[in-house]
Amino acid sequence: MSARARDSLGGRAAIAGIGATEFSKDSGRSELRLAVEAVRAALDDAGLAPADVDGLVTFTMDTSPEITVAQACGMGELSFFSRVHYGGGAACATVQQAALAVAAGVAEVVVCYRAFNERSGRRFGAGVRHREPSAEGVALGWALPFGLLTPASWVAMAAQRYLHAHGLTPEAFGHVAVVDRKYAATNPAAWFHGRPITLADHAASRWIAEPLRLLDCCQETDGGQALVVTSLDRARELRRPPAVIAAAAQGSGRAQEQMTSFYRDDLTGLPEMGVVARQLWRTSGCGPADIDVGILYDHFTPFVLMQLEEFGFCGRGEAPDFVAAERLPLNTHGGQLGEAYLHGMNGVAEAVRQVRGTSVNQVPGASRVLVTAGTGVPTSGLVLAADG
Repeated sequence: MSARARDSLGGRAAIAGIGATEFSKDSGRSELRLAVEAVRAALDDAGLAPADVDGLVTFTMDTSPEITVAQACGMGELSFFSRVHYGGGAACATVQQAALAVAAGVAEVVVCYRAFNERSGRRFGAGVRHREPSAEGVALGWALPFGLLTPASWVAMAAQRYLHAHGLTPEAFGHVAVVDRKYAATNPAAWFHGRPITLADHAASRWIAEPLRLLDCCQETDGGQALVVTSLDRARELRRPPAVIAAAAQGSGRAQEQMTSFYRDDLTGLPEMGVVARQLWRTSGCGPADIDVGILYDHFTPFVLMQLEEFGFCGRGEAPDFVAAERLPLNTHGGQLGEAYLHGMNGVAEAVRQVRGTSVNQVPGASRVLVTAGTGVPTSGLVLAADG
């Protein structure tokens, strides 16, 4: 696929089922158990059985191998299995991989899953520990000795530059946190259900890595999420209205590193998301004005602002006012700041609910939803649409 031409994947596959465990801080069970529970729930939602599945896709950062999940779920033979790298950047790409397999006839029913004990087990927010030697480790070696040890510290570099370039204060980030928590407060599945916040709450939260405060940083969550992808024709025959995959894309920018792309000419944008944006708009035939809901990856608030600008919803430096005015419904499940941090997979599920018309924070008439995956890393995105 050329990054300069429309691809032919759009409209050939759909998400037919979604399923999740509860979202907690201490699941009390293995990551494999979480994965199996989520997969079975997604299959039940679609009205399918484990025996119908012939493909599985997950993240490289996953302790539950495809063949083990297949065994534990009672699946049979697999004709397709795949993993996508770069942490949260893989979320939408798992759906793209599944859709590609379905469109090519390699598999008929593919389940994408992500499950981890990210709070009670390995905490990604704790930073780099016990890494095997790798090229990525060499890149991190330019930052770690100077105290940039955690994801928050890596993002803080770009966040500080964004504020400086546009003459803003950290309150600019608070608008994202307030909107996310507003939606989380009315979502019973969210960890912060019933607990909205104000800009004053954001400003009073403690510093993590200036200019990022506690309420600029996503949660650490135990849980699992799964999605069922099949052809649009088959999805139409199943239990739920299909969420059509109108477009799917991956993107990596020039001078790309994993969270530490500090040697680019400009730190105030996300070039990798720009690659994704151009491909999604080309393939779907949509633009910013056509999107009813945005589910934007929000592990840290500044990168939500930069994503809005990369996708053309507003000009450079204008995203804080765009969010404050609520010109686009954002993260109606509460996002990773308010619902749960499942590396973006719970955001894909919320997009499906919006298209189906079943979200607890339903946007009336929502028919096109933009979903993005992790930022600061090679990433991915989706446009999901209602059928017909």
